[in-house]
Amino acid sequence: MKAVIQRVSEASVTIEGIKAADIQKGLLVLAGFEESDTNDDLDWMTSKIANLRIFDDENHVMNLSLKDVKGGIIIVSQFTLQASTKKGNRPSYLKAAKPEISIPLYESFILKMETGLGKKVQTGTFGADMKVALLNDGPVTIIIDTKNKE
Repeated sequence: MKAVIQRVSEASVTIEGIKAADIQKGLLVLAGFEESDTNDDLDWMTSKIANLRIFDDENHVMNLSLKDVKGGIIIVSQFTLQASTKKGNRPSYLKAAKPEISIPLYESFILKMETGLGKKVQTGTFGADMKVALLNDGPVTIIIDTKNKE
């Protein structure tokens, strides 16, 4: 599983002209799944994101987590995170999990995040053509891959 985590001042997801998700201070998480992802990957990613200390404390030091600042979160499924650009100029998405695997992983990830944060998580719609808007705060953008836990 790969995730792009962006600290935002605001973010939203619009689908067919209708706003599906909308937050102020918090995180926008783009999540991409591959067929080898497991429940352990979801648990590790959930804990990592919920506790990632990337919000400023009173001394303007990134020392607070999403839980600490009681920020919002939007999770958007994005299979293109699994792109391979090793050969040629057209990305290959062979590593991206098929919908019958990725939809349950995505739904489970959302539920785990809601449990970990103790609140509702806003989302996009799996497979939809979404317009994602954000105001990156910092900018702070972090990429995490459960296959490369650094």
